[in-house]
Amino acid sequence: ERGRGRGRVRRDCERSRRFRASMRAAARTLRETRPTAVSLPNALRYVLQRMEGGTVDELRRSVVDASEQFVRQLDRAQDDLGQVGANRLADGDTVMTHCHSTDALACIEAAVEQGKSISAVVKETRPRQQGHITAEQLRDAGVPVTLIVDSAARRYLNEVDHVVVGADSIAADGGVINKIGTSGLAVNARERGVPIMTAAQTIKLHPETLTGHTVEIEMRDETEVIDPEARDEIGEIAVENPAFDVTPPRYMDAIVTEHGQFPPESIVTLMRELFGEGAAEPWAEP
Repeated sequence: ERGRGRGRVRRDCERSRRFRASMRAAARTLRETRPTAVSLPNALRYVLQRMEGGTVDELRRSVVDASEQFVRQLDRAQDDLGQVGANRLADGDTVMTHCHSTDALACIEAAVEQGKSISAVVKETRPRQQGHITAEQLRDAGVPVTLIVDSAARRYLNEVDHVVVGADSIAADGGVINKIGTSGLAVNARERGVPIMTAAQTIKLHPETLTGHTVEIEMRDETEVIDPEARDEIGEIAVENPAFDVTPPRYMDAIVTEHGQFPPESIVTLMRELFGEGAAEPWAEP
């Protein structure tokens, strides 16, 4: 009888080992579909780090439970974030935006839903002019909009009460990686004494930066900046088109997430709580 019991334990251990291996393999396949994404590996970290149990049934249930919890949080994240950000805005405020961020919009729209009168100065955000999308959606929300060219930002900061931007990703030190031009806007806002916040769901946090990993800045096609005919007329020139820049934490007043608002320097605490230590890769083979 004891021998049969030990045999069952060995079989259970082997099944559990195979299940864990299959989950890691599936995660690696998913990870490779978007190798430079931030949100996808964060989702995988969240689920796999909560996989626990001594049997296949227990492991499977923990994975399903973690996945469902993650989806529930994601479904309500933007609404929760919007409420947090809206509390930083006062009735009668004029906000300035850069690029197009649904998280930043959620803060403004939530403030309007609270009954606050909000107006907006929207930077067009060259070269792709994502600010036009922001302008349209704010107008649909009943927000009066003034559209400006990017280089006019410093002048119009005199008429602005708050700057609200989104984030492509956020580093462990609180640095904000966002559309090119964000860092310059943040420096100008600080010089003008205008508070600036980043609105970003926690799925945008970048745990790999805990161990010194740097965020690669994408260089986009030069035709977004100048068409080939104009380039030929000018002559031999170099054209660079970086898509993002990094705003140091000292120029950002707050990072607003669905878990609350944080000073940029303390965002690392939330990052560790949600996604573990360092550049953990729970999908890797042990």
